[in-house]
Amino acid sequence: MSIRPWRDIARRESRQIMIGNVPVGGGAPVTVQTMTNTPTSDAKATIDQIRRCEEAGADIIRVSCPDVESTAAFREITRAAKVPIVADIHFHYKRALEAADAGAACLRINPGNIGSNERVAEVVRAAKANGCAIRIGVNAGSLERDLLEKYGEPCPEALVESALDHIKLLQDHDFHDYKVAVKASDVFLAVAAYMQLADAVDCPLHLGITEAGGLIGGTVKSAIGIGNLLWAGIGDTIRVSLSAEPEEEVRVGYEILKSLGIRSRGVRVISCPSCARQGFDVIRTVEKLEERLKHIATPMSLSVLGCVVNGPGEARETDIGITGGGNGKHMVYLSGVTDHHVEDASMIDHIVKLVEAKAAEIAAADAAGEAAQAAE
Repeated sequence: MSIRPWRDIARRESRQIMIGNVPVGGGAPVTVQTMTNTPTSDAKATIDQIRRCEEAGADIIRVSCPDVESTAAFREITRAAKVPIVADIHFHYKRALEAADAGAACLRINPGNIGSNERVAEVVRAAKANGCAIRIGVNAGSLERDLLEKYGEPCPEALVESALDHIKLLQDHDFHDYKVAVKASDVFLAVAAYMQLADAVDCPLHLGITEAGGLIGGTVKSAIGIGNLLWAGIGDTIRVSLSAEPEEEVRVGYEILKSLGIRSRGVRVISCPSCARQGFDVIRTVEKLEERLKHIATPMSLSVLGCVVNGPGEARETDIGITGGGNGKHMVYLSGVTDHHVEDASMIDHIVKLVEAKAAEIAAADAAGEAAQAAE
């Protein structure tokens, strides 16, 4: 029995598929995805953006292939990438064939909108020949006309029926390496559709609230929708759709996972909203620390509290903590224990050095543990 049962999440069981060398579903860690927004035909610009997303922690990256110029550049892009690349295909089945041959780890398609059954068969053959998975992407904004006529509007039942229709097209060709998304910009619609689909299929599910909005509004909508589903144990890979740079999508995705204790990457900052009791400028301090600690990938915690009301209590639960004090002197906590004071002028540089040293210590201990386990 868990020590903290109120934090337990029982994940939905699903089949596992491989996106390149990354497992999705079947108990594998929930992966974080994003999508480039550069012209794919510009291989250099796309690779540069992929590199920034990789540094932010992206596990899988999607690239749109709207034309032959894009798939012509796709091979160079997939060879340069360190993570699996998904080719986003709409309507033009030949782009799917070209992308599969050019190294795509997965094809994002809707089998029903790429034409005849023979075209679907061609795509499946290309996917099988190249070891590609397929992601079926149902979207409330582009539901089939017959389903809109049947249901009158996008609704959970319509999204799920569309997904099942697309799944059948793949299964009819004996293809089973697929995952499915039923996205909507309406949080209620998306969550209800995913919950229904989770009960109807055993494949991995790709979560997202589509067209969620800008950085702040889209983060809130995505956290509510994706967070609700993950809390219910539903979801194997996520993409936070923001009108923002793709690396921001990755960071928000990890924050959602970290807040639920599902997966950790980088520094988890616990900080107060600040008030008149603060001993230093908490808001600006947190902004500077988050910016300067982006390069830390090792999971660890940092508390930044402006005063002694909640500061010591929070610091006891974090790897490193700082609590505001009087006369510009603030208390630093290491592993939950009061250790020393630091002054305003050197505080940020000092905390950054402490975090970097602690991250290196944690990483070394983890590596030693893995080595010892391998030797047994």
